[in-house]
Amino acid sequence: MSQDIREFISPFTELLAFGEPTHLEHAHTWIRNELFEQLAAQGFRSIALETCRVRGLLVDDYVQGGPGDLDTVMKEGFSHSFGQWPANRELVAWMREYNADKPAEERLSFHGFDFQTETTSAPSPRPYLEHARDHLGEDVDLTIDDEKWSRDEAVLDLTKSPGQSEEAIRLREIGTGMLRRLHARRTTDEAWTRAETHLTAALSLLQYHWECAEPNPLGVRLNRLCQMRDGVMARNLLAIRRIEARKGPTFVFAHNAHLQRTNSSMEMAGERIEWFSAGALVVPILGDQYTVIGGTLGRNDTIGLGEPDKATLEGQLQSRFTTWGMTTDKPAGPSRADTGADPMLAMAYFPLDQHLLAGVDALLHVRVGRPVTR
Repeated sequence: MSQDIREFISPFTELLAFGEPTHLEHAHTWIRNELFEQLAAQGFRSIALETCRVRGLLVDDYVQGGPGDLDTVMKEGFSHSFGQWPANRELVAWMREYNADKPAEERLSFHGFDFQTETTSAPSPRPYLEHARDHLGEDVDLTIDDEKWSRDEAVLDLTKSPGQSEEAIRLREIGTGMLRRLHARRTTDEAWTRAETHLTAALSLLQYHWECAEPNPLGVRLNRLCQMRDGVMARNLLAIRRIEARKGPTFVFAHNAHLQRTNSSMEMAGERIEWFSAGALVVPILGDQYTVIGGTLGRNDTIGLGEPDKATLEGQLQSRFTTWGMTTDKPAGPSRADTGADPMLAMAYFPLDQHLLAGVDALLHVRVGRPVTR
């Protein structure tokens, strides 16, 4: 099934967000590609995915016609293993082909808008600080033990975190000073923008590691880390819109939990975690320029998600579509209780509920999910 996306967005939309209920199935990702082709024909000039913003710069270089090969771009240009997804590979290849014969102002841009971290792991800030240092032409020693910073224990065990060490304080002072000097030399060229992107990423990482060293109960720790990640996402989305404002609107794709206007929640390590999503943080600034389409899923045998009960929200949507479709007519009823056979799915698959319904403008329902390939 194919629908015209124009039926579901307002003329004021500058940031169109499309969410998925789980990263474990891929129907929404393939549909995203189809929708972006529609949107590109209607004046959208950029897409932002739930992947590291700094790594995404490599992908954008490639889709703009830069050197390199697709295999390397997919391996090095995506975080969270998303470069392994065939739909993402198809998207990048299509964007490069689309741009090949276009003038600069009509080319499509690729952005990552995520933090470099996962909730339980975070990399070393060194490479990001070094990029800014080299741009500024400064001579400062940034040698640190990357393994000590990037190991999982640095996030999960506060006694092994370097986040509040003398080394961390020194790095923060260096980074803050470089940011001040960088802004004193503000220009409009791309090299300056990339230096700022690397430097703000480094300072955000240092703050993340600082939180990892705070002696808080597990629930408080996870809450603060989730909130910090979505706070960085929101800041990145606003920065991307400033870059793209003169070119055209931006299409955004991520998990529903990052895009809904309402706050998000999940169960993690036996704790109930609640935080303000990136969508909830940007909507007070963007207002009706921000539109959200929430993704929902009926059944996916691959991940053990069976047919929903007809009385549930997903069950009611099942009867409306033969394959997939969009609607602004939101159902009313209970949430489904089943989340699949895999015990980890309870955290990875988020059933539709009234709270999510209140945080989106429309729904895109997939009746039967797809495996990773078409």
